[in-house]
Amino acid sequence: MTSQVMFDGHVATLLDVAVSLVNVLTDGARQGRPYTAPQGDLLPRAVHDALPPAPGRAAVEPEHAIHLARTARRMRAVFDAVDSGRTDRAAELVNDLLRTSGARPQLDRVDGEPWQVHFHGADDSLSVGWSAGCATALALALGSDLAGRLGVCTAPRCDRVYVDNSRNAVRHFCSDACRGRVKAAAFRSRKAAQG
Repeated sequence: MTSQVMFDGHVATLLDVAVSLVNVLTDGARQGRPYTAPQGDLLPRAVHDALPPAPGRAAVEPEHAIHLARTARRMRAVFDAVDSGRTDRAAELVNDLLRTSGARPQLDRVDGEPWQVHFHGADDSLSVGWSAGCATALALALGSDLAGRLGVCTAPRCDRVYVDNSRNAVRHFCSDACRGRVKAAAFRSRKAAQG
């Protein structure tokens, strides 16, 4: 596998969900400001909005939101470990996520679509299904030479995570806003140094 080979569509979606859940459901800093994750009555809606749209999906129940918030904190530790070069620690954390989420691959058919590999049982709850899927996607990333594509934003006062889908693995920021902040600061610094 080379750096030009990217994650397949299903795994890419699960990694995007992992990023979304971590960035919405964990405290830290975002785009230069402190960030506090939604809690209490705000948590179910935040989880609903962090997940990809699904036709007819009901509101997220509070117990599922709490479960996914716990999963997000555990996934955050995986991104942090990879970002700091502690791949062995990241693998331990992912293995624990796989065990506790009950991840297990199986083929499922969705009406009108071909067979798809899912990483949870057909009868698993929303929170267990997403936890198992995200854990498996992280395992697939770590178990390949694409592990380095998991990252934490390098912009000052931002610790949001990302998956680098760029062709040359050059991404360093969680968003265009953070990239813009860093470029603007560098520009101001150069201007100040010139005169």
